[in-house]
Amino acid sequence: MNSLIKAAVVAAIVAVPALSFAQSQQQPVTRAQVRAELAQLRAAGYDPSDWMHYPENIQAAEARVAADKANTAYGPSTSGTSQSSQ
Repeated sequence: MNSLIKAAVVAAIVAVPALSFAQSQQQPVTRAQVRAELAQLRAAGYDPSDWMHYPENIQAAEARVAADKANTAYGPSTSGTSQSSQ
């Protein structure tokens, strides 16, 4: 029983660094990706020169972009109502 606990602890110690290493493999954002994102935000109504309302404006534009991306999925609409005849 004691060796089983030791084996489990050793396995956990070995697995934890491998899992944390797998999380850190993010690619850096390119300049073209940043420009494309800024163009999407501007199309959604974000004005970079309006610094007086900065946090609210960019958050609203990001929400609009996210909503547009969510609405571009394939398949039938899941909102609305339907009627059945009897």
